[in-house]
Amino acid sequence: MHFTMKDEILKRFLTAEGEPISGQVLADELNVSRTAIWKHMQTLKQEGYEFETVKKRGYKLLSVPDKVDMGQLQQFLTTERYGRQVHYYETVESTQLVAHELIRAGAPDGTVVIAEHQTAGRGRMMREWESTEGQGIWMTVIIRPDVAPHQAPQFTLVTAVAIVEAMKSSFKNFTPEIKWPNDILINGKKTTGILTEMVAEADRIQALLIGIGINVNQKIDDFPEQLQTIATSIAIEEGEPIERVHFVANVLESLEKYSDEYVKNGFGQIKQLWEQSSGTIGKRVKATTLREVVEGEAVSITESGVLEIRQANGEIKGIYSADIELLP
Repeated sequence: MHFTMKDEILKRFLTAEGEPISGQVLADELNVSRTAIWKHMQTLKQEGYEFETVKKRGYKLLSVPDKVDMGQLQQFLTTERYGRQVHYYETVESTQLVAHELIRAGAPDGTVVIAEHQTAGRGRMMREWESTEGQGIWMTVIIRPDVAPHQAPQFTLVTAVAIVEAMKSSFKNFTPEIKWPNDILINGKKTTGILTEMVAEADRIQALLIGIGINVNQKIDDFPEQLQTIATSIAIEEGEPIERVHFVANVLESLEKYSDEYVKNGFGQIKQLWEQSSGTIGKRVKATTLREVVEGEAVSITESGVLEIRQANGEIKGIYSADIELLP
């Protein structure tokens, strides 16, 4: 695990179950000075962790801020690789941009870039993505799968399945649906967007950047007016506030599981799960590509993740990339 000293100190408090820990014990365990411990304690306080000083017994952790930082995430992680290195930011332009830099520096498979706020979050086709501070999950997962470059688009579908399965195991009051290729809807409103980018050579993928934006704790008036009829959050649909850090751990666990499944056994199981959760298959759709508009019934996805639409004349058209609108 990629821990700082501050993370190590926080880890001790999170596992102490409310018992006080003395500064001297921390200094001895971590082989640093009492002054170093004191400095890190001040930093944790500035970050919103509340402590009480118990006479002759040390510090007692009273409350934990709602953050998705490394110190808290490692309590819940059960993965082998995903999330074992975390780069956490209060504010960043875009987690995708940071991830591109980390790939050049050799970041390992499963490295996560996560932020409380993005000033220039974006979705597909360079669209702006609204990243409300401290209310969502804004992250990029760097993965290094041993697959050919033409298989990269499938990882958008793998990620959609992973997030839907994580939602189903975490929440009980709604059923998420996947809208091809990269959105997850709850009750017809968008809650999640996925952006997959590739860094590759001619015959092999160096890395994929899986950008994930999930609306988690927004209330309806946290969204700009023009989005209020088309966007929602997990908390709105579940009917209660959500512990983001626990859900991030569930998403990473699910993403590791289904990415490994795809690399090892191909698209079969993923395709089945995708179609079970699809809000697109069987519906009348309008697909707007860069060159044309195709209308008809979405009948299936192929082994390579292409959406097949049956047009009015019975002809089946394969759609590789498009904006999809569900028709009445």
